[in-house]
Amino acid sequence: MTTIDEYAATFGEEPGYLDFARVGPPGRTVTDDQNAQTGLLGRARFGTIDSLDLEDQRVRQAVSAVTRFPADQIAFQPTTSIGLMHAMFGITGGVAMSPAEFPAMPFAAVRSAEALGVLTPIWLETDHGRVTPGNIRDQLAPGIAAVAVSLVDFRTGYLVDLEGIRQVIGDRLLIVDAIQGFGVVDAPFEVADVVVSGGQKWTRAGWGTGFLALSERAIEQLTPVFSGFNATESEGMPLAGVLPPMHGAGAFRVSNPDPIAQSRFAAALEEIADVGVQQINAAIAQKVSRIIDLADEYAVAVVSPRDEAERAGIVVVEPAADQLTVLTASLFNHGVTTTTREGRVRLSAHVSTDEDTFDMLRASLLSYATAIRL
Repeated sequence: MTTIDEYAATFGEEPGYLDFARVGPPGRTVTDDQNAQTGLLGRARFGTIDSLDLEDQRVRQAVSAVTRFPADQIAFQPTTSIGLMHAMFGITGGVAMSPAEFPAMPFAAVRSAEALGVLTPIWLETDHGRVTPGNIRDQLAPGIAAVAVSLVDFRTGYLVDLEGIRQVIGDRLLIVDAIQGFGVVDAPFEVADVVVSGGQKWTRAGWGTGFLALSERAIEQLTPVFSGFNATESEGMPLAGVLPPMHGAGAFRVSNPDPIAQSRFAAALEEIADVGVQQINAAIAQKVSRIIDLADEYAVAVVSPRDEAERAGIVVVEPAADQLTVLTASLFNHGVTTTTREGRVRLSAHVSTDEDTFDMLRASLLSYATAIRL
């Protein structure tokens, strides 16, 4: 069992990094695994190339341990967006979602509607950007076949109530873009029908990593529109003709995956499972509380949730419009990495966020507060 301190010690990003909601720098466990697999590929010793094929089963088992979906109901995907495309192109009927979701979701829905004409996007009104069971319930209509949500909203940092949403939508498909919480939120993924995530953010596995997990209901209802030669029941290369897609999550594959990307993702998830998502979440919650306290100390308005039950690793602050440039300049001048979008600054911490980073954040906020008083 790896302790939270041992886990944090495997990472080596420079102080001042508060942008894990954008990308999480991989740690030693992931890079060591990648280097080992790359070494095998580079030497091409007898039998080593074939051994890379084992990474597919390994990564699906690693995803299973965190999501609680059976491994045979999981397909590796190179990005969240591709997983969402598979899901949206496979649906017939109305799909309800907020128009303010991360673009990967509405783009997939609209592209499917335009290309196939069997999906209808239904745009939900939200509670100040938050998708809640209540506002979904009030907008449900007979033609809605699925509801799509983000586990954590990338703009507001709001953590959705998956169990509450499941209760109000009944047997409609529940599609979850989990990327802003996967690996750091112990969510009840098993209540969802489709869970999609990438590994480059909170999982800290680098780009080119992700998955699509499907419930039995989703497997029965989704059509595998993009289904490649490696997605059939054939035990070998299907050379005798174009075979139909296999039954199951494996049908939602287009080509052979990158086994080294799979190894990175598996290594990251195996370590997360060993540490425990709850322990990781608790450590991040403390870091997030400290960021909120610093924002309060220097009178920077926090517009993301304060309640631990409604947040994950994201803090969003919104200075007055004429003070935004001062704040972003202060953060930049003190070496604090954040994301600024739509007049707001998003700060996101991980278990490896250290005291030097908090000192740099404090110094930047002090400079900001001093400047706006002059």
